Amino acid sequence: MTLAKSPTSAPSPIEAATEHPFSWRFTTPLFIGSALNPINSSLIATALVSIAHGLDVSIGQTAALVTALYLASAVAQPTAGKAAEVFGPRRVFLAGITLVAVGGLIGGFAQDLLALLISRVLIGLGTSCAYPTAMLLIRRRAKEAGLDKPPGGVLGGLQIAGVATASLGLPVGGVLVGWLGWRAVFFVNVPVAVLALVATLAWVSSDGPLDRSRRPREVAASLDVIGIAGFAAAMVALLLFLFKLPTTRWYLLVTSVLLWGALALWELRARTPFLDLRLLASNRALTSTYLRFGLIQLCVYVVLYGLTQWNETVRGLTETEAGLILLPMTLISGLVISPVSRRNLIRGPVIAAALACLVGSAGVLLLSASAGIGLIVIVTIVFGVALGASAAGNQTALYAQAPPDVLGTASGLLRTFGYIGSIAASAITGVVFHTTVSDHGLHTIAWIMIGVSVAVVLMTIADRTLRTRPARPRQETQ
Repeated sequence: MTLAKSPTSAPSPIEAATEHPFSWRFTTPLFIGSALNPINSSLIATALVSIAHGLDVSIGQTAALVTALYLASAVAQPTAGKAAEVFGPRRVFLAGITLVAVGGLIGGFAQDLLALLISRVLIGLGTSCAYPTAMLLIRRRAKEAGLDKPPGGVLGGLQIAGVATASLGLPVGGVLVGWLGWRAVFFVNVPVAVLALVATLAWVSSDGPLDRSRRPREVAASLDVIGIAGFAAAMVALLLFLFKLPTTRWYLLVTSVLLWGALALWELRARTPFLDLRLLASNRALTSTYLRFGLIQLCVYVVLYGLTQWNETVRGLTETEAGLILLPMTLISGLVISPVSRRNLIRGPVIAAALACLVGSAGVLLLSASAGIGLIVIVTIVFGVALGASAAGNQTALYAQAPPDVLGTASGLLRTFGYIGSIAASAITGVVFHTTVSDHGLHTIAWIMIGVSVAVVLMTIADRTLRTRPARPRQETQ
């Protein structure tokens, strides 16, 4: 005789997967974790001056705190995806959230710049685990529920958390620094990470037992440790070259090219390659998705970086005021992501994103020191449409185009391309605004963005792989 379950008892994660596969309990920790990386990428910007004064270092030295997180994230996103495919996404997600909490504590109590750098690297590594593991957990939950695909709203929520929140870091950071001091931008990660950790343990089902019979060499081969190390070295060399612009450190570029070549030779021979070059060569649709996303992110981050610097320098706005101007962009991108994701659309949204980028870039040409705030907000709203449509359309495309067994790595690579775009945007603004920030420099940036936007429009319209719309989620027959 079995006892009836009390109606007040909470369902187990497995029961919840069957009854309410994508309830708020399951999605909440995934969304929180995915939001930590983009918010932390911009959160630090408002604290750099205070950190320099507090630690008695130059403002130029504190810029390394921005670089540290970008470098760590660009390398860690696909690495975390690969690790999740081998060890299980829930384990990697929990490990990442733990790193975020540790990094937040180290940064909050730091007494020198080195400790802050270690903190930012740990936060970058930890927050990078969230998105690729969330994609795997969502796919697993859909399979357990007998669905071909998860509801579009779930992927949309993940994109809102993982992309649209990027500009929130500026106003949130301004408030935290103004009220509590610069240490707050590190400490704030701790309670958020603890919340995500507890929610994951309570509401996300376990990965299952590890295969302990495998020897370390077999595990290393499954992870493709050499491929990961080669990718990390090549990517770091490339990103450092971009960060050093307008000073051209050619040896970094040459080193990167040589490392990419060596990595290609290794990956073509690897049994389970970390960077599957054959897949990228044969799956043109997936490769195009990466390129589209990276180029759109380049334009969006040029606005985040360039327009913010211009507002502060030319128009004399405070960092908080400049950050608040970007809030409408965040809100609009979220509003666009939701309906697009629910309908699992691809071609229409990515074309709309490319066209919005072109219109917004042309709008930047109209900005000047005498332009009204309203015009600036309108331009950022247009880029909000581009960000939202690109995030939703390209993520849906990725889910449909990537083979299920490499979804974690593929999801991480999508974010890596986004980081390459954002770092390229930082390099562009650094080169153009190297000597002075002016209307002329802003218009020069606008012409660069117009050129990039035209390229994205042409490649998107010409992409025949986008003409087939993915099937809507449906219940599998038993």
